[in-house]
Amino acid sequence: MGRKKLQLYRKEAFAAQRGKCFYCFRPMWLDDKDEFASTYQISRRMAGLFQCTAEHLKAKCDGGKDRPENIVAACKYCNGHRHRRKRPMVPEAYQLHVRRRIAA
Repeated sequence: MGRKKLQLYRKEAFAAQRGKCFYCFRPMWLDDKDEFASTYQISRRMAGLFQCTAEHLKAKCDGGKDRPENIVAACKYCNGHRHRRKRPMVPEAYQLHVRRRIAA
């Protein structure tokens, strides 16, 4: 499936989630890093971590498809860290893990 479709699914997920990351529930930006950095009074570098990405709930390498039901919006930080774990967690478990760490 083309990149355009994936971008569309990412935008749809971003809107459905009201601009919040699927994992950490923190705000993300879709189009304007500078505005986001200014709004939250953070550096542009820090704002880069909150860029909205398309996250496959079932990874493509595991047979996941580019379909709306398999795509959620996740910040660049959460998306990257979920996949860097020695044993990547399933999305729901990672979501609980992240939210528990934030609460602590």
